[in-house]
Amino acid sequence: MEARLDLLSNPVAGRIIKHFTAAGLAVKDAGLPAATRELVLLRVSQINGCAFCVDMHSKDAAHAGETAQRLHLVAAWREATVFTDAERAALELAEEGTRIADAAGGVSDEVWENARKHYDEDQLVALIATIATINAFNRFNVIVQQPAGWYEPGMHP
Repeated sequence: MEARLDLLSNPVAGRIIKHFTAAGLAVKDAGLPAATRELVLLRVSQINGCAFCVDMHSKDAAHAGETAQRLHLVAAWREATVFTDAERAALELAEEGTRIADAAGGVSDEVWENARKHYDEDQLVALIATIATINAFNRFNVIVQQPAGWYEPGMHP
């Protein structure tokens, strides 16, 4: 399988992706736990069907010490007992923030309040930015049909 467009060699795509990457890196200093961030990146990518990002974020999370059990259960986190209440709140916010059209009013007040119980304002901003940027990356990759399976942990920041 070959991508419809080579995002890595196109100069316009390169400039855009550089800014997306910078936005993603800016959240690392906001106090959002790295494990939570990785779980959100993986779950949003699963929802969007972005094989490249599922491959990348599952490998990066495993490389950072995440367990195989938790990675395998991200897609079914509601029924899994291996996630903290805070992680569950982040995953729920990620799902509603990704499936905006499915919930007529966007993210529900209940989901937002649950996330606020577990994260401070800076962490919430980081969580929102993480959800927004991974959705953007997913759309780039899904539209161009970026193939998956070749990523090595740490290749992209």
